[in-house]
Amino acid sequence: MSADARPAVPAALPLTERQEARRRRILHATAQLAGRGGFDAVQMREVAEAAGVALGTLYRYFPSKVHLLVATMQDQLEHLHGTLRKRPPAADSAAQRVAETLMRAFRALQREPHLADAMVRALTFADRSVSPEVDTVSRQTTAIILDAMGLEDPTPEQLSAVRVIEHTWHSALITWLSGRASIAQVRIDIETVCRLIDLTDPGRVRRSG
Repeated sequence: MSADARPAVPAALPLTERQEARRRRILHATAQLAGRGGFDAVQMREVAEAAGVALGTLYRYFPSKVHLLVATMQDQLEHLHGTLRKRPPAADSAAQRVAETLMRAFRALQREPHLADAMVRALTFADRSVSPEVDTVSRQTTAIILDAMGLEDPTPEQLSAVRVIEHTWHSALITWLSGRASIAQVRIDIETVCRLIDLTDPGRVRRSG
């Protein structure tokens, strides 16, 4: 077993206020380190020192740096979701609102390219042991998209469209980070896939029938 991976300890109880504050310090330290040097700059010992916690304590919260960086992405998305709720997209159609929302999310990540690369690499490297954290990221992304659509009770077809949109957004991040796609191409891809929202709108079927 490597020094950066230890067995996960299942969480039995909700975190206390003190534990939550410690967790937030850890995530903040991780984001700072990743923002300066990317994936390789996030080492468990350095994170523990920057957060002011013992190394063993850090491992109790996050068994590996992949767990840590995926949790950091969830935290970043949660913050973004809060910002979007305060200043929601203003476009008329659901497809346009989702495209605007995802491009705002993309621009937020664009401002911290090393952090974005570290988080996306962690998602790519995640194995089954990180499934709960990856699922949380997916649920957060789904919630952001559904909010932009203005939906509380989506149909199975709409949820399927949301999943395809999520996959496209993630793929667009990877291709941009690797230098294989421009911002303009990312926007085109996002706007194109968001048209699935119109195709899965139950009202569209009734209007065309």
